[in-house]
Amino acid sequence: MQEPDEEQYRATGRLPAEPDTGVAADMNPEFILVKGRRIRLERFLARLDELRQENRRLAREIGKASKWYRKEKQVRRYSVELIKLQQHLERNQMRMLVIFEGRDAAGKGGAIQRITHYMNERHYRVVALGRPTEAQRSQWYFQKYIAQLPCGGEIVIFDRSWYNRAMVEPVFGFCTEEQHRNFMRGVVGFERDLVRQGTILIKFYFSVSKEVQAERFEIRKTNPLKQWKLSEIDLQAQERWAEFTRMKYKMLLRSHTADAPWTVVRADSKHRARLNAIKIILNSVDYEGRNPELNYVPDENIVLSGARELEQMRSAGEHE
Repeated sequence: MQEPDEEQYRATGRLPAEPDTGVAADMNPEFILVKGRRIRLERFLARLDELRQENRRLAREIGKASKWYRKEKQVRRYSVELIKLQQHLERNQMRMLVIFEGRDAAGKGGAIQRITHYMNERHYRVVALGRPTEAQRSQWYFQKYIAQLPCGGEIVIFDRSWYNRAMVEPVFGFCTEEQHRNFMRGVVGFERDLVRQGTILIKFYFSVSKEVQAERFEIRKTNPLKQWKLSEIDLQAQERWAEFTRMKYKMLLRSHTADAPWTVVRADSKHRARLNAIKIILNSVDYEGRNPELNYVPDENIVLSGARELEQMRSAGEHE
């Protein structure tokens, strides 16, 4: 069929007569008018579908941005309090040690980054020790960690700590059974001395479900910005889930004490885990200038004491 003459349409404002096809023109139109422009219907519908898809994509992006903004605004108010706490420690030459333990992909590193984001870099350190050297293997086990303990007015955060010997090392055979037993016998007294001599000790265990851990590992495999996080140990974490669970139970049972209690944080939601970890840190010190408008009470659905976690593990048969 011959296309209508566009010049004639512009001159008269009317489409030229169509040849008689025996079918009403409006039953299957080839062109439509949109704001005075004649557009092929097929092209118009294709473009309309593209715009609808783009609109849905933009709506999702706006939703994500709004959600991120609300979370950031909420956490930022507590970040101000962390700075006040840091200044209080500096003025009073107090020492704080925060330990982050937990399964791989539980969000420990992200929580540490969020906690320290606005802190004064001169008065905190994040310590993530690598494999021990030959010299360190011949030392007393705690010796390399003692060298990293905080000075007066300083916060030190351990991204994994001496508790490597309670979970990771025995599961993967990086220590002997005797070394593991000696550690479990000695860690309580070691931490008691730290606290007795004035160190504020906070021990976090970030707990993540097996399903969420698997999802986060999959993201690490496919996201080029996160592939560096995936290690050989990570790849075995799912297979050794039950072994890690048993070692976790033994660790909590032995080292959850009145002097150095464990705080277990349910970390399937990264934002809620980070926010509640900040609250725990803020509650550990009675610092000046605390904002009375903020809620400092941890979410009981996110934060559990080590004793409560042990009860739940026994109920679920995870201690066997």
